Amino acid sequence: MEDDKGYRGHVVVVPYPSQGHINPMLQFSKRLASKGLKATLATTVFIFNSMKPDTSPWVGLDTISDGHDRGGFAEAESIPTYLARLEAAGSKTLSDLIVKYQSTGHPVDCIVYDSFLPWVLDVAKEFGLVGAPFFTQACAVNYIYYLVHNGHLKVPVESLPVCVPGLSPLELRDMPSFVYVAGSYPAYFEMVLHQFLNTDKADWVLVNTFYELEAEVVGTMSKLCPVLTIGPTIPSMYLDKRVENDVEYGLSLFTLDKSTLIADWLRSKPPNSVVYMSFGSMSSLGPHQMEELAWGLKQSGSHFLWVVRASEEDKVPRHILKLEADDGAADDEKSKKGLMVNWCPQLEVLSNEAIGCFFTHCGWNLTVEALSLGVPMVAMPQWTDQTMNAKLIQDVWEVGVRVEVDDDGLVRRGEIEGCIRAVMDSERGKEMRSNARKWKGLGREAMSEGGSSDKNIDAFVSKIENRTA
Repeated sequence: MEDDKGYRGHVVVVPYPSQGHINPMLQFSKRLASKGLKATLATTVFIFNSMKPDTSPWVGLDTISDGHDRGGFAEAESIPTYLARLEAAGSKTLSDLIVKYQSTGHPVDCIVYDSFLPWVLDVAKEFGLVGAPFFTQACAVNYIYYLVHNGHLKVPVESLPVCVPGLSPLELRDMPSFVYVAGSYPAYFEMVLHQFLNTDKADWVLVNTFYELEAEVVGTMSKLCPVLTIGPTIPSMYLDKRVENDVEYGLSLFTLDKSTLIADWLRSKPPNSVVYMSFGSMSSLGPHQMEELAWGLKQSGSHFLWVVRASEEDKVPRHILKLEADDGAADDEKSKKGLMVNWCPQLEVLSNEAIGCFFTHCGWNLTVEALSLGVPMVAMPQWTDQTMNAKLIQDVWEVGVRVEVDDDGLVRRGEIEGCIRAVMDSERGKEMRSNARKWKGLGREAMSEGGSSDKNIDAFVSKIENRTA
């Protein structure tokens, strides 16, 4: 039944409180809203107060508590204590939120929740609501965690290689870091395994990928739980353009560089000539690794745009980069060989024709963005799912190369230079670029009308509409 605003159901979306989890779930909220549902994104009080919301007018914002309303995760004594308080305070305040909407004429029909928060499904079922976990990582990664959770894959891994549907055989370094470095980050390891605690009670299992990208492993998981692929979850402007005014994510915990400097600098460079280097919002590299990166960029001879967070800036050896002008060019910003910024509008950058290569730590959101925009990659994974994403990038989708780490745990300048040249200058690099364009087209088709993800989202919407009829 449609309510007085014309909505055909109300979905509350609950992300894990970090930028990389909020972005894809916000984009999914916009997509649901564009199909006639009322969508409300429920972030923690601290996250809400830390950002300046600028969302689509279709998506509402509300809050729950993680028990640390003033300081968020930074207030917690440890990871386990934060997660425990998040569950306790979150369960109560989410219940209060559902009750609130029951009295306002917009009762909640469904809760979509980050798979890191399985307790949300228990709350949803207490109120008789449709509940669906949203897995923010690749389906292949989820499948590895599923195997470990159910005892089908032992940690430490006892025999190699490990075979997963749709992937070439996995060596130890190809596995998620919680698996290949047994005992590392036990609280996080427990969290990723607990994603599957109660999925048997879920109505759907949503995965931020698209079928064509991971067809075989999606098919395998679909036999185990009701999987729906609903990605790529990036702003519609860069895909099918069917969600009005959807040009950016809209919620950020970081200050974006809105100046014209980056755009002007990129405009002055030839097509496919710039290496874009970024390690996301959380990765922290040591000063020795930063020095090797600087030398590698310099020795590659390519133009480069390097994003370095303000907290990491002191590690950059500026005397190596110099950021000098090209030979014979006027000494101004546009003529510089390289540009270093604290943050930037990444989608705008990746979609710029000057970008020839994305040097990345392989976070899943960044990987999906690069695939959706047809940009080949140099993969330098750090931890968690990034190592497996790097395997996919190099050996499955064939859109990039993965760096080799030496015995001291460093990626040396020669390796960095060689990988950049392989993507930017070699015949193999041309094949990578061609493959990247192929995945870009398939991602766009998946989200377009009648595409694989679009059909899955329609099926999800229909289930909620049928509940309210």
